[in-house]
Amino acid sequence: MEKEILQYLMPTSIIDSDHKLIQEFAKEVIGEKEDPVEKAVRLYLAVRDGIRYDPYSPFYLPEHYRASYVLKRGRSFCVPKASLLCALARASGIPARLGLADVRNHLLTRQLFDFMGSDLFVYHGFVELFLDGKWVKATPAFNKELCEKHRVPPLEFNGREDSLFQPYNLEKQKFMEYVAFRGTFWDVPVEEIVLGWKIAYGEERVNQWIRLF
Repeated sequence: MEKEILQYLMPTSIIDSDHKLIQEFAKEVIGEKEDPVEKAVRLYLAVRDGIRYDPYSPFYLPEHYRASYVLKRGRSFCVPKASLLCALARASGIPARLGLADVRNHLLTRQLFDFMGSDLFVYHGFVELFLDGKWVKATPAFNKELCEKHRVPPLEFNGREDSLFQPYNLEKQKFMEYVAFRGTFWDVPVEEIVLGWKIAYGEERVNQWIRLF
């Protein structure tokens, strides 16, 4: 494996793949599986459905994105869930890195739209896993129950093809639209994310969220 790829097996203070809880949970999820693709699929489902999507979560400190914290909390939004999947993958010998993109949710609830002031999610988080000699995208954000509630099929991942948000729901209504990709990252760029939110949503609004959470 090339040196450039090997760095994506290393733990960070946020993607803490060396944490005991992360390593134990990864082993529990993987079981007897040895094939990296099968491992990745199991880990993906464990994060997608085992960690409930919750957009009303703290976001302004590095610890809010720390994989072990997310695992213990049991719920969070897309970026911390992606951090957790990265950590579990690295702990299982699968190179993993964070991806960030801007997406527009055309089916956003009125409550969340009013809270955010927009249907654009800047710095949405996903994961890239190095499997069978290539990087494959995985998006563990929305748990199965949430998808069923909003008439959207749960996003599957087979470890061989990119798994990105569906453009339409089951009623053929416009759902998710990718507006821009911001790149991939070895660690979670917390300061960049918070600054990006302040630029997109307004500093006053984001500071209100900080006080709320």
